[in-house]
Amino acid sequence: MDVKSADGTTIAYDRSGSGPAVVLVQGGFSDRTHPIWAGLAAALSDEFTVYNYDRRGRGGSSDNESYEVEREIEDLAAVIEAAGGSAAVFGGSSGGALALRAAAAGLPITKLAVYEPPFIVDESRAPIPEDFREQLATLVAEGKRGEVVERFMVEAAEVPAEMVGPMKESPYWEGMTAVAHTLVYEAAVCGPGNKLPAGELGKITAPTLALSGGNSGAWMQSAGKAVAETVPNGEFKVLEGHGHDIAPEALAPPLAEYFRG
Repeated sequence: MDVKSADGTTIAYDRSGSGPAVVLVQGGFSDRTHPIWAGLAAALSDEFTVYNYDRRGRGGSSDNESYEVEREIEDLAAVIEAAGGSAAVFGGSSGGALALRAAAAGLPITKLAVYEPPFIVDESRAPIPEDFREQLATLVAEGKRGEVVERFMVEAAEVPAEMVGPMKESPYWEGMTAVAHTLVYEAAVCGPGNKLPAGELGKITAPTLALSGGNSGAWMQSAGKAVAETVPNGEFKVLEGHGHDIAPEALAPPLAEYFRG
């Protein structure tokens, strides 16, 4: 299935289950077929009508050469409209940052949940360059897609540099470089230096649950707490024993409980 966004971009999505609408917003390197997102959609489909869509530039969705975060907010708005005009929304990682910005922009989101939006709110991790988006965009324009992925993995995701070499030899590297251009989008969604957009978050009216994994870095938990404290109707919860790449069977129960309430 698909829907047209405001600028004509085709946004592909899967719909499953029955019940109140829930829209899933993926983070970097993901589309709706990724095992975590496909598994989460399946797990939530017992109680909800789940809309699992491909963000622009990946999977079955098309793209537009002129990218701005506002276009992705319009994409999400189009999916919510297809879901009946309002929906609960869950965003993971940078998809959580996008979902928060969309809620701040006034999209008809009934409840919002995010897992580890990668905002940097303290000094417990290395900073990200203020012009990281521009740096990645330059590399994409130069055709250096592998370097884009490597820079993103090391500087944004904090993957040790010595681990990137073996990743390049894995069967997954080709797929990662294929979506290297969308890493510019992730940097844009997270904003300069991944700073918490407190002014925007203060505009959110939807009840908001910020989740973090107990095994994740301290900076990710700090970010979740900061989101919950900044959103007017926010709460924070730690899922003990889990990290950033949380399994869908661990994530689905707290989401279902929250969206059900």
